[in-house]
Amino acid sequence: MGGPDEQPEFNRPTWIAMLFSAGMGIGLVFWGAAEPINHYAITNPFAEETGTEQAIRDAMSVTFFHWGIHAWAIYGIVALVLAYFNFRHNRPGLISAALNPLFGKSMEGPLGSVIDVLAVIATVIGVATTLGFGAVQINGGLSFLFDIPSSFWMQLVIITIVTVLFMISAWTGLGRGIKVLSNVNMILAIALFFIMFMIGPTMFILNMFTQSIGAYFQTLPTMSFRIAPLDQAERDWINAWTIFYWAWWIAWAPFVGIFIARVSKGRSIREFVFTVLVVPSLIGFLWFSTFGGTAISLEHFEGVDLSSLATEEMLFGVFSNYPFGMVASIAAITLISTFFITSADSGTYVLGMMTTGGSHQPGQAIKLTWGVLLSATALALLYTGGLQALQNTMIIAALPFSIIMLLMAISFLKAIYKEGRELGIGKIPKKKTK
Repeated sequence: MGGPDEQPEFNRPTWIAMLFSAGMGIGLVFWGAAEPINHYAITNPFAEETGTEQAIRDAMSVTFFHWGIHAWAIYGIVALVLAYFNFRHNRPGLISAALNPLFGKSMEGPLGSVIDVLAVIATVIGVATTLGFGAVQINGGLSFLFDIPSSFWMQLVIITIVTVLFMISAWTGLGRGIKVLSNVNMILAIALFFIMFMIGPTMFILNMFTQSIGAYFQTLPTMSFRIAPLDQAERDWINAWTIFYWAWWIAWAPFVGIFIARVSKGRSIREFVFTVLVVPSLIGFLWFSTFGGTAISLEHFEGVDLSSLATEEMLFGVFSNYPFGMVASIAAITLISTFFITSADSGTYVLGMMTTGGSHQPGQAIKLTWGVLLSATALALLYTGGLQALQNTMIIAALPFSIIMLLMAISFLKAIYKEGRELGIGKIPKKKTK
């Protein structure tokens, strides 16, 4: 992606760390133990009843389904299309610029502006929702550990403090702030992962990881098209979980796609597709197998009642049952905070790009302005309805951009087919006549 001699700006480990920090981050920590426990002990339409061995198997495969290839395929489509047009054809780093092959010059007028505005709205809501989740879980961890009340006012204090921190990071720029924090994120995440893996039920984790990958691929087609038209309860579950997640990924796609495209300059399309689809998905599967598997093991085999805890407290409830639980909990709060900072920092950078004509170096003032607006939006959503407001707003934001994503994919295929013909790729050479 770029010229023939283009070299990657970031080494591979840093690149993967930046992909992962921007693409999942807070969500993995928030739902790492909570989602598998929810599917195992509270609601699971795929098992006849909750709390059974079948419910364990279904809980992990459904979690993999929600956090696996679907999410990264959505990010990857947007990122690949933007990177191709931006770095290969020197077009602005805007969503509208990727639709030129379909709509021509009209993308440079009001229609293009409308598309870019829709992308900005989806990005603001997507990032703000994630920041809201982060604030809720930091508050939940502090409440679980130190009896600090869980309230909107506490979340306001948390968001204010973290806003100051990510503005400092945004001021230092992409090559320093986000790069350094992404590496810190990965170090903290790996340390937390290995602590849990070693002190938790290691063999159970490994067995769940292996079996759940098989179950995931086996049931992938069925789960992808399952809408339960005849079962209201199951349809409600699908809307609350699967549709919500897909909406989350789509709402995040402009932000994550633009960011991934920016940091992937110089990578081949083959390397890009494989890395973006496979590597983060496998990391996510390992994460959920470790934290979700440990949570299920505690509840199923040892009778620990984790499912009665608030969603944002479940991870800390898991840690409390092991040595170094306090240390692990503090490390988790720190990790959520650094993920919060990188998500917000990346968001301000991308929104700055989108509102300055696709510039790769948006001004500091515009980034700081977007930082304040993102935090204010997160606070407004939390104030008006907490987690439910965050989820509902995400679904609304995703719908218009899903149509734009489809058009982007068609535009990319048209452009790459045209370039292939111009380069003579795929043509059958004519036989020489004597």
